[in-house]
Amino acid sequence: MNKIVKILLIVIGLVAAVLWFSLPSADDPSAINSGAMNFMFIIMYILLAIAVVTTVVFGFAKLFTTKGSLKKALFAIGGLAIVVAISYGLSSDNMAVVETMSERGVETTEGTVKNIGMGLNVFFILTLIAVILMIVPGLKRMFVK
Repeated sequence: MNKIVKILLIVIGLVAAVLWFSLPSADDPSAINSGAMNFMFIIMYILLAIAVVTTVVFGFAKLFTTKGSLKKALFAIGGLAIVVAISYGLSSDNMAVVETMSERGVETTEGTVKNIGMGLNVFFILTLIAVILMIVPGLKRMFVK
């Protein structure tokens, strides 16, 4: 199986190299309609689909076969849901932002502003958790020795 995968990857690499050198110049206005460009996109989508399918299959296989991993995954998903709920509660549907965006010609609603604020809050909270999880063990090792 490993040899077949290696041979397949070599063939795909050679086809991609041939297509790369057969691409039209960037100055050509019809470059977007090039057959080589379209085939390269097809190859990219096929490789992306293969990567996604294998990741999901092997991830779920590992999840269900390793003892205790399903419990850890559910705790992680629950923790993420708690962070999202807290972030949604902290975000505001600021009407001034909606009015400012409508003055600039961007139609938006209070819900959109609240969702954007929630996304930013989730990012900041998860970044803070990651930094704390990197610093605390280092400080603990420094002072325990």
